Order: sequence, then C-alpha cells, then structure tokens
Amino acid sequence: MNAEIPYKTYLTEAELPTAWYNVRADMKKKPAPMLDPRTLKPCSQQDLERVFCRECVRQELDETSQFIPIPGAVRDFYKMYRPSPLVRAYFLERALGTPAKIYYKFEGNNTSGSHKLNSAIAQAYYAKEQGLTDVTTETGAGQWGTALSMGSAFFGLKCHVYMVKCSYEQKPFRRDVMRTYGADVTPSPSMTTEIGKRINEEHPGTTGSLGCAISEAVERAITLPNARYLLGSVLNQVCLHQSVIGLETQAAFRKLGVKPDVLIGCAGGGSNLMGLIAPFMGEKLRGENDYRFIAVEPASCPSLTRGKYAYDFCDTGRVCPLQKMYTLGSDFIPSPSHAGGLRYHGMSATLSELYDQGLVEARAVEQTSVFEAAVQFARTEGTLPAPESSHAIRVAIDEALRCKAEGRSETIVFGLTGTGYFDMVAYGRYIDGEMGDTIPTDEDIAAGLAHLPEVKL
Repeated sequence: MNAEIPYKTYLTEAELPTAWYNVRADMKKKPAPMLDPRTLKPCSQQDLERVFCRECVRQELDETSQFIPIPGAVRDFYKMYRPSPLVRAYFLERALGTPAKIYYKFEGNNTSGSHKLNSAIAQAYYAKEQGLTDVTTETGAGQWGTALSMGSAFFGLKCHVYMVKCSYEQKPFRRDVMRTYGADVTPSPSMTTEIGKRINEEHPGTTGSLGCAISEAVERAITLPNARYLLGSVLNQVCLHQSVIGLETQAAFRKLGVKPDVLIGCAGGGSNLMGLIAPFMGEKLRGENDYRFIAVEPASCPSLTRGKYAYDFCDTGRVCPLQKMYTLGSDFIPSPSHAGGLRYHGMSATLSELYDQGLVEARAVEQTSVFEAAVQFARTEGTLPAPESSHAIRVAIDEALRCKAEGRSETIVFGLTGTGYFDMVAYGRYIDGEMGDTIPTDEDIAAGLAHLPEVKL
C-alpha cells in the first residue's frame, strides 16, 4: 500500500454537504417533460401532487436551482452513517497486476445495506412535514423497501411495500427486515389491488416486475386516506438526493489531490449512478473538467443498450406519468433467474438524456460474469458486495485490465452501492455452478416495445 494515499478517506462531519446538487440546472438540453397518462399533456405540479409529496414534486420539476438545501433533520440523520468512505482498492489492484488506481465509494455501512437510505429519509421527512400518515412504495431486490421502512419508522409513518414476487420468494430475510421496521410487505402482483388482479389475469403465474409493483403501490396511495407514493429510483428528486454520494466523492478526491478519469456505476433506474456522477458531470457540462462515465446494466434487462428512447409508461398498469426514457416497454418482464436486482424496464429521464447526448457510455454484462467479479472482489477486498454493485465491479475490473494491456495508469472509481449478505442464495447458485445467463432475444425486445404509447407534442 502507498503510504501517501490512505486505504480509506473520510470527510469530517463539518465537511458533509449541506445541499444536494441538481445536474439539470447545468444541462443545456433538458429532459423532456413528464406527461399525464390521461391527457398525454405535460404534468403540472398539481397533477403530480395527487401521487407524490408536495416538496418532492417541487424538486422534481426544478430545472434551474443548482443546489437545494438539505433539511436540518435529514442532515442530522445522515450523520448516523455519513460520510461514507472512499476506499482505495489496493488489494484488487495487486491481484489484477494493473497500473490503474481503483477507488470505490462504499454505501453499505448502514442497516439498510445500501445507498437507498439517502433518499428514503429525505422523502419520509417531506411526507411527515406535509402531515401524511401513510406512504406506499415498491421494491425489487429489497434495498429500497428496507430503506423506506427505516425512514418511515424514524418519522412515525406507516409504510406499505409491494415487493416483486420473485424477490419476495428468493429473499425472505429482506422482507423480514422491512417488517421489523414496521412495514407491511405484499408480493407483487397481488390480489389486493385492482391492477394486481388484472395483471395476474393477463399473465397467469407471472413472477412480477418493478413496473407491476409500482402500479400496485400507486393504486394503494391514491385509495388510502392521507397517503402518498414514494419512489426509490428513476425520478429527478431521487437522483437529486443521491447526489450526496458524488459530492462527498468529489470532496474526498480534492482532499487527496487526485482527479478520477473514469466513473462507473450500476444502472437499473439510474439513481445511484446519477448520485455518484452528477457533480462530476456538472464539471464536464460547464467545461471545467473531462471524465468518462459508464453505466452498467444487466444483459437480462438492457434498457440503455437495447431499448428505445421514447415516451413510455413508468409502470405496467399505466397509471403513472409517462417519461421520455430509454425503455424496453412497460410490459417487459425480466427473467426471474436474474439475481442482481436492476429489473426496471426503463431508465431515469435525466440519465437517458445524458446518454442520448453521448455524455455517458453504457455496457450490458451477463450475470455469471458479474458474480465472477463479485467473488474476486470479496476475496481480495474483504467486503461481500451486493449483486447490483457487482455490475460496476465487473466493468471496473475490465477497465483496469484494459489499462494493464495499454500500460495506462488511469484512476477508476466505482460505486459500491451496498452489501450482499441477503443474497446468499444467488451466491450459492453461482458457486455451485447452477447459475446461468438469460438474455432476451430480439423478438423479446420487440414484443416489449410493441405497445409503446403514441405521443405527439
């Protein structure tokens, strides 16, 4: 290890960010507006407030404020687990024999086990401030449901979680953590909502998708008195809250006197990746510095690399606003054999626009190669990574090996978004040689895109 560069770099409490960074303020070409599903016209604040918290809607529509203050109560909560460390992966570098310098921002050092708590506590705070009593949400692999259950318990809210059915069955400990924090957890699609009943009738035996679970959670929110729906990814408000990751990373690198060359993150809906890269993207957009940004998605749900940039419904039941995004179609349901989360059919409108402008690269990686990278990381760096995070690890290793082949000493940073201790069934399947790769065919992709809405603005 190099004595000049510590293994872990922390900010002091006084150096913690006091405001979130809104990358849309620095984008010359903004993402297209969200559309009302009933009229296909741009959503107003009033339209969105039927579903989301008032302050979250204001943040969602804000494209001019570069920084938005973090409320004092949220900052106080952050102090329980933030700042998170920026870690130099010396042991992984040594194992790879690469001249590249590898860093990772570790977001797994809280009870929820992932970065999701950064937005969950903020949204729960705004719900409480609005006087709400209940919140609803969906969760795929379970990290967001766990985080919102924690945030809801902290502020005395009742939390209702719809969990993608295949994850509900594969990850019983995740749902029990949510229940420990007071949430009720329902496998989706269920028979407790009208939309769930319809999806089960149209797709008998379905293992579910995030699109299904979102529809059920939204229906519950608008039928429960004094409730709103809170979302864990995709939306601008979530990317905004997650920018605390990138702001800390940016400050830590400045403290070290180091400039990263490549920033890598896994991408399902886009919030953790945007959270990591947003402040650096701001520098790029303003012409201050240049970086490469790589979004890594599963080959089983390849929204960016094989999807279409178009307006689509954000949910399978088609009750949520439409977004212009890279999408596989709201009817697309990824293979239940995919164990790495990242199951959403679309991508953040902000990330989609940046990708469409060529400011972000995208790669799709197979599940077995992801777990190969996860095991290598665990055996060298000592932390068991979440399967989602391991998508970023896979490409960070690939980039480090490219540097080795080219003799380049680049600085690579990736987001280690959480830990994998609730994912041991998947790890066991990989180690036992029972894991395979299920990749949608061109016909599968075409079928998912066949029913995109016709939008004319």
